[in-house]
Amino acid sequence: MPTFSALYTDYPWADVSVEQAVLDDVDCEIVVSPDNQEATLARLAPGRDAILTCWAKVTARVIDAADRCRHIARTGIGLDNIDVPHATRRGMLVTNVPDYCINEVAEHALALIFALGRNVTGYHLATKRGQYDLVAGLPAERISGKTLGIVGLGQIGKILATRAAAVGMRVVGANRSGRPVPGVEMLTLDELLATSDFVSLQAPLTPETRRLINRETLRRMKPTAYLINTSRGGLVDHDALAEALAENRIAGAGLDVQDPEPPDLARPPWNDPRVVVTPHVAFYSSQATEELRTRVARQVAAFLRGETPANVINPEVLPPK
Repeated sequence: MPTFSALYTDYPWADVSVEQAVLDDVDCEIVVSPDNQEATLARLAPGRDAILTCWAKVTARVIDAADRCRHIARTGIGLDNIDVPHATRRGMLVTNVPDYCINEVAEHALALIFALGRNVTGYHLATKRGQYDLVAGLPAERISGKTLGIVGLGQIGKILATRAAAVGMRVVGANRSGRPVPGVEMLTLDELLATSDFVSLQAPLTPETRRLINRETLRRMKPTAYLINTSRGGLVDHDALAEALAENRIAGAGLDVQDPEPPDLARPPWNDPRVVVTPHVAFYSSQATEELRTRVARQVAAFLRGETPANVINPEVLPPK
C-alpha cells in the first residue's frame, strides 16, 4: 500500500503519467476523480495527503472533507477556483506555477490580433466553402501603426507589449498599480478604451475585475476596435458584448476564455462571424504543458518529503523557522 495518496480533481491532458512518474519517488499514488463536481470531490478527499487541481472548484466543503490534506497544488497560474482563505484557515499550503505559459498566452493574444485585423479566419472559412474572392473579405487592416491597449501589465502583459512593439504597434496600457512599464504609454482605463484599435485583457479575475468589460466600458471603445481576451472569461459580460456587436459598436472579438466554459456556441456572441473563438487553448504548447505538470508534481513531492514546495502563495501557514 502506498505511503501517500493525492487526489487529482481534473486535467486537460490524456493521463497522469508525467505526474505519477515524479510522485513514484515519494511512494505517492494519484487518485483521479471521475468528474469535477463538488460532491464527488468531497467524497474522494478524505484520507488524501494532497490535492492537485486544474479548473475544478476546490470549495470550503471539499477542503473540510480533506481531513489529512495539507497541500493544494494548482496546475496553472490563477487561483480563483480555490477557496484560498479557507485553505489557509485550515493550515493548508496552496501553490501555483506563476510563470507558466506566459509566452504562449502572449503569443496567442498576438495571433488573435492578426487573425482579426487581417481577417485571416474569415478568408479561411470562405475558401473552405469554395469561395475564392479577395474582395468579399475586405476590409483588412495593416497591423503596424495600430494601437494596442493592454489591460493588466503583469508578466504576460509585458511580454505581449514587447511582441506587439516589435511588429510596429503603438502600445498603451492600464494597470491597477499605475506603475510605469518600459515601452508602454500608461493611460487610465477610460483613455485606453477610447484610444485603442485592439484591447487585450491580461488582468486577473478578482471581485474588482469581474465584468470589467460591460455595457458601460464597451461604449467607450471605438466602433472599429476589437476586444481580445486570453485571461479569464469572467472579465467580460458576454451578453453586453453580444449587444455591442449587434449594434455595430465594436468591430469584433477574439475570445479564448469564456463564461461559462464551455459556452453555448449556437448563441451570441460566440456564433457571430466577427468573433474568433478558441477553446481555452492559449496556455497550451507541448513544452509548457510538460513543464507545468513536472513542476506541480515536484511541488507535491517536496511537500510530502517535509520540504517547503516552490511558489507557496500563503506562507503564513508555514511553520516558523
